[in-house]
Amino acid sequence: MNHFIEGKFDAVVIGAGHAGCEAALALARTGFNTAILTLNLDSIAFMACNPSIGGTAKGQIVREIDALGGEMGINADNALLQIRMLNRGKGAAVQSLRGQEDKNYYHTIMKKTLENTPNLKILQGEAVEIIVDEENKCVTGVKTSFGGVLECKAVVVATGVYLNGSIIAGEWRQNSGPNGFQSAANGLTENLIKLGFTVRRFKTGTPARVDARTIDFSVLDIQEGETDIYPFSFMSERVPQKQTPCYLTYTNEQTHDIIRANLHRSPLYGGLIKGTGPRYCPSIEDKVVRFSDKERHQLFLEPEGADTNEIYVQGMSTSLPHDVQKAMYRTVKGLENCEIMRYAYAIEYDCIDSLDLYPTLEYKKIKGLYTAGQINGTSGYEEAAAQGLIAGLNASLQMRGEAPLILSRDDGYIGVLIDDLVTKGTNEPYRMMTSRAEYRIVLRQDNPDFRLTEKGRKAGLVTDERYAVYQKRVAEYTKATSIMETLVKPKDCEQLIAKYGYQKANTALSFADLVRRGIPLKEVVETFGGFDGISKEIIDTVEIDAKYEGYLQKGLDQIEKAKKLEEKLLPEDIDYMSIQGLRIEARQKLDKIRPENLGQAGRISGVSPADIAVLMVYLKR
Repeated sequence: MNHFIEGKFDAVVIGAGHAGCEAALALARTGFNTAILTLNLDSIAFMACNPSIGGTAKGQIVREIDALGGEMGINADNALLQIRMLNRGKGAAVQSLRGQEDKNYYHTIMKKTLENTPNLKILQGEAVEIIVDEENKCVTGVKTSFGGVLECKAVVVATGVYLNGSIIAGEWRQNSGPNGFQSAANGLTENLIKLGFTVRRFKTGTPARVDARTIDFSVLDIQEGETDIYPFSFMSERVPQKQTPCYLTYTNEQTHDIIRANLHRSPLYGGLIKGTGPRYCPSIEDKVVRFSDKERHQLFLEPEGADTNEIYVQGMSTSLPHDVQKAMYRTVKGLENCEIMRYAYAIEYDCIDSLDLYPTLEYKKIKGLYTAGQINGTSGYEEAAAQGLIAGLNASLQMRGEAPLILSRDDGYIGVLIDDLVTKGTNEPYRMMTSRAEYRIVLRQDNPDFRLTEKGRKAGLVTDERYAVYQKRVAEYTKATSIMETLVKPKDCEQLIAKYGYQKANTALSFADLVRRGIPLKEVVETFGGFDGISKEIIDTVEIDAKYEGYLQKGLDQIEKAKKLEEKLLPEDIDYMSIQGLRIEARQKLDKIRPENLGQAGRISGVSPADIAVLMVYLKR
């Protein structure tokens, strides 16, 4: 085939899913001439699975992306059908926003954003080769299946589930991207193996979409959205006041009997599916087998958009044959007469071993080559977008000759996510959860701009407009914090304290003291006034800070201790195999991952505290 120069760029992003969009925007917005290559322009920012953004721990990630100058939060707010705060009954550290999105509109406005971004060219085509200068071990371009060459100095690979994608339902299998959208990307895996990547096979799945007109919503529990909460983006003024409801229903013994009777036809149990699936998002047949004592499983019926009758049946992902699916879905209350518009399926795809990456998400063996999203073994739109942003920004910073942006575990959930990937690796599709973050009391979703916006500004991604919003919030927060120290005489707060079962105070108490005694700040304000002109969101933040002050201080002390280990850098050329005293497993793991500091070394699976002590002695020498 004849080759031709498609164009000369600073950077090329392969894939235009949630990771690819953030990577391309980060590069173009920081001044680099960027091309984004996608198999199909109609699949830009496509929500192949659930039409939602956020969720437990994921809501935190979306707000962190926003605080750094990313796009996902703004886009999610613009396409919202409904938004809720999860875990209301639990502590502030595990509360997370979750928004139901208009799937088609989400794609439309993200595509429009890309189209109207200076320095960004969108091109439909399939990447089949990343061209590398073998002598200098750096990228020089990307070749398409049409024979076009896009010359560049940096490449971000964000291929999602398209690499050798294969969708499966029962005995039926098709080489395809998600949704039967278009052909899979079949040309690049071989090239990645040639470049030295370790390639693996993962699997995910999606439930059926049913026609809303054939559902009896009158017998279901309605789930309304919330109109008095803050949106995903700090740039959005408020959430929609008119929202679309979702509905709750359950599987039952009849559903489970049909599944059990047809397990021999499931590709999961028949050996047709070889890929490793997500443990935290099991298929309905997995749930029935693994949790055989449960009489029912919760299902949410969620709209796919304002302009469609398609309803997403969350919690009923499956790869069973179509005839079984039809019978199984019709056993569910409210779905007795349902018509399926799109059948459920599983999808297998190729991904890499994330231990091959630096914390910048650059490939260790080739300069300028970054990977982001599901190719790194993660699941979820939010995890993908976060990696896209970090990979794109780091490619930009490298081309500018500036220090990389590496978020630590105490900076944000994005830091936890990337550290887990490059330090521990993952043997299944990785999903972020609040339990993965040891400093979650500090990493709440009400404060990501205070943690990250200065970093995003320094990296060149936070605009003047965004920065002005952030500065206004900082000023409000400073003012609110000083108001929290307002003292109230014992006599004046006697009644309020008695209401909550406390004895009369002997000394004056501050607003913060009252909150620490379990009195809601709302009542304190109603009784004594204050906080004029300060937003509800900032008032909530200072209340959380006061309520959890002891835990916060403990968390900050732990962070300080951990930072001492992070500051002890390990030489790049250290020969772990020759260090006496290190166990064989530790030598092998340290040699493969090559951690940047003692803190990261200590988090590697198979490296013990005793091994870290040996390394400390070695460094002192």
